[in-house]
Amino acid sequence: LRELEASQRTLLAEHEERIHLLEMERRRLHNDIQELKGNIRVFCRVRPLLPEERERQRGLPHLHFPPQDPRSLVLTRPDDSQVGRERRAELRYDFSFDRVFLPGASQQEIFQEIQLLVQSALDGYPVCIFAYGQTGSGKTFTMEGPDPPGAPESRGMIPRAVRHLFLGARDLAGKGWQYRFSASFLEIYNDALRDLLLAKGERGSELEIRRLAPDSDELHVPNLTWVPVETEEQVLELLVRAGSQRSVARTGLNERSSRSHSVFQLRIQGEHAARDLRCASSLTLVDLAGSERLEKSGSVGNRLRETQSINSSLSALGLVISALCNKEPHIPYRNSKLTFLLQNCLGGHAK
Repeated sequence: LRELEASQRTLLAEHEERIHLLEMERRRLHNDIQELKGNIRVFCRVRPLLPEERERQRGLPHLHFPPQDPRSLVLTRPDDSQVGRERRAELRYDFSFDRVFLPGASQQEIFQEIQLLVQSALDGYPVCIFAYGQTGSGKTFTMEGPDPPGAPESRGMIPRAVRHLFLGARDLAGKGWQYRFSASFLEIYNDALRDLLLAKGERGSELEIRRLAPDSDELHVPNLTWVPVETEEQVLELLVRAGSQRSVARTGLNERSSRSHSVFQLRIQGEHAARDLRCASSLTLVDLAGSERLEKSGSVGNRLRETQSINSSLSALGLVISALCNKEPHIPYRNSKLTFLLQNCLGGHAK
């Protein structure tokens, strides 16, 4: 019996070693695939027409989706006649993305495209996903879902991503990994940081972005509220709490326009005690404030300052993404609070 027990222990140890090696190989191959697809990707989602828009226009005649190419989008418009130039029936603009989602695309279809990126966060890589577009284009719906929360199929990317991570952590528990998750939610309004998870009526201290240590490139926000989370329902409660405190206002382009960038961050810490292994990463999902043209939005006073701040920070983000794509030696993270805050989520091996 002792000999049998010893042989079984040896066999078990060999199996555990093989499972561990296979898991490490899976992580390596998964990351190789993500890097081949590109650490920076751009998807385009076209929202369906709203009821009041259907009354003004018939369908989307100016948008064309080539049936054999899910990466292309064609925009057309009538040609304005100009003196000295031959008039054409219409002008055509071809755009290419990593993926184009038609107006009928569901929240689940969108999530399937980013699901593997979310998995990278569990594997130890920082992942950051932005919803970018003009005001009223459906960014908050894509990220958080409808307000108030509706059926499970309408849930946005944040609850879906968190659910995927919790399920993945549960599977990895059988391989010896234990994970801890904590969430924060802040907004950047007029280039100032505001904690969205404070209790109602509670005034938080002024938030600033600091380095963890003088010689460290790691950034953090002292005094920001971090809430331990274990279930999707807890995250949904945080979304409702944060949404009730976010800065919104009516403009000439949107009845309820988000006037700030909202940044949801999930801190992920994994540990394999038996092998003394640790991994730490973050998943950041950002619902950017909507860009808008001043002459169309009719913004004045506070709205005007908000619009200028929003457009300035979006321009700074564009410069950072462009510099990362071109592998430039200097990345202008410090041009805005938004890019400085997300510096650790954008450079290096981040997705």
